[in-house]
Amino acid sequence: MKFPLTKLFLGLCMAFSMFSFAQSNVPRTKTIDSEHHKILLEAVKVTEMEEILEKSGPFTIFAPSDAAFERFSTEKIKELLNSQDKSALKSLLTYHIVAGHLTASRILRAMCRGNGKASFTTIQGKKLLAHMDGYDIVLTDPIGNTARITSADLNLKNGVVHEIDSVILPTQM
Repeated sequence: MKFPLTKLFLGLCMAFSMFSFAQSNVPRTKTIDSEHHKILLEAVKVTEMEEILEKSGPFTIFAPSDAAFERFSTEKIKELLNSQDKSALKSLLTYHIVAGHLTASRILRAMCRGNGKASFTTIQGKKLLAHMDGYDIVLTDPIGNTARITSADLNLKNGVVHEIDSVILPTQM
C-alpha cells in the first residue's frame, strides 16, 4: 500500500509549524530569580552595579543562590552589605562575573581544548578554573574553594547566568 505523497507533505508541514510555534514561544530574555537570589540582587543594588551590568557587556554571571551566601557566612554578608565602604562587596561581586557570553556548551568546549580544564578571567582580573566532576561543571577559586553550576544558561538580554552552589572568593575573606 502506497502512502500518498500529499499526506506525507502535509504531515511534515504540520510538524514544522508546531516546532516553529514552540520555538517562537520560548522567552528570549529572563531575569535572575528574585526568590533564590535576594542577597545577590541586594548586593548589586547597594554597590550601584545595576547600570554597568545593564549597559555594558555581554557578561557571564556565576550567581550564588541565597543558600550559598548563607553557607558562606550570614554575618559576613550582612557586614559587607551594611558597610560604608562597599569595595570589599564590589570585589566579591566582580569575582563572580566574566566578560563575554559563556554558555555551558562554550565552557565545556574550552575544557575540551584544555585537556579537561579551562581558565576564565573575571572582570576583577582574577582567574577561575573550571573542570568536570562527574556531570557537573565545577569552578575553583585561587584559594581552593569550589562551586558547582547547579542551573546553567539563564539567558539575559545582556549575557548569561549560571547559578552556583557556593560563593567563590578572590582572596581569603
